[in-house]
Amino acid sequence: MTKLAKREEQIMKVFWDLKKAFIRDIIPHLPDPKPHYNSVATMVKILEDKGFLDHETVGNMYSYFPVISREDYQKHAMKDIVSQYFDNSY
Repeated sequence: MTKLAKREEQIMKVFWDLKKAFIRDIIPHLPDPKPHYNSVATMVKILEDKGFLDHETVGNMYSYFPVISREDYQKHAMKDIVSQYFDNSY
C-alpha cells in the first residue's frame, strides 16, 4: 500500500465518511480553497489506479467507493511512521 499525498488523503477521508459518492458530491466536503472538478476527477482516477477506490456505473456517470478501509490505511501509516522514525520499535 502506498502512502497518500495530502490532497489524496483529504479526498479519501470524504469517501470514507460518505461510503459512496459521485465526484460532484465530494467537492463541497473538501477544505478551502475548493479544487476544480477536473482536478478532483484526476485525483480520484489516481486513487482508483492505486487501488484505494473502485467505481460502479450509474447511467453515464461513475459512483466511487473505497476499497481500502480507513482502519487498514491508518494501521499501514502507523507502521510506516514507526519504521521510519523509531527503527521498528513501538
